[in-house]
Amino acid sequence: MNTNSTSHLFRKTCTTALALGLLVTSPALAEEAKPTANLTVAALSQYIFRGFEQGQDSLVIQPSLTVGYQGFSANLWGNLDTDRTGDDASHWQETDMTLAYSYTLGKVGLSGGYIYYGYGLNSQDTQEFYASVSYDTLLKPTLTIYRDTDNLAGWYITAAISHSLPLADKINLDLGAKVNYLKSDEATSFSEDNLGVDAYSALHDGVISAAISFPVATYITITPQVAYSFPLSSEAKDLIKAWSFNGEDSDFIYGGVALSLAF
Repeated sequence: MNTNSTSHLFRKTCTTALALGLLVTSPALAEEAKPTANLTVAALSQYIFRGFEQGQDSLVIQPSLTVGYQGFSANLWGNLDTDRTGDDASHWQETDMTLAYSYTLGKVGLSGGYIYYGYGLNSQDTQEFYASVSYDTLLKPTLTIYRDTDNLAGWYITAAISHSLPLADKINLDLGAKVNYLKSDEATSFSEDNLGVDAYSALHDGVISAAISFPVATYITITPQVAYSFPLSSEAKDLIKAWSFNGEDSDFIYGGVALSLAF
């Protein structure tokens, strides 16, 4: 992730590309399990990562490839800015790799993994580990904890809810909301323009999202989507402005469409 030519500041979500695992729920399922694969290409109006704007007024293309087997999964994700300008004009900004494992115990879903963030010449690479727990009930509450152990050591904690509304046969409106907390280990992690002398620790960003998936063939799905990202505190507002691409905004509306091939 490039933040005005500064170092990486954790990653995902958009937005966006998470590893998909095949959940092992019983010995019978494990015996019948088959490898899975998912190829998705999203075209979005902006790349927003954990509240920070990664580009301005340009279409971004985000391909994602995931393979999974019996709870284990591996994902490659990238971001291409079609109109990158300035001192750092590399259009291909980022390549991330995620290795994950998922498991279910009744209604409880557990997952954990490792993410490597590769930025090439855009910024310094970094890596983090994460663990997540969810409960299969109304709004499916999910708590995920990320720990960056490299370039910007710190914590990013996400509390999320989601709900799917059936609109027609095999067509659902998927709604989501999450609040996020960000804590850095050192003050120098966010020292740009002397933003503060203390290590950053605050309720950071919130995201509200909506998407509709349209199956157009046996293995092909088209998904229009929209999201709104906004700061959750005055400290977050100042930091997001300083670290975002244009240095002026702290909340963003963005969206686009994704094409998926899954089998």
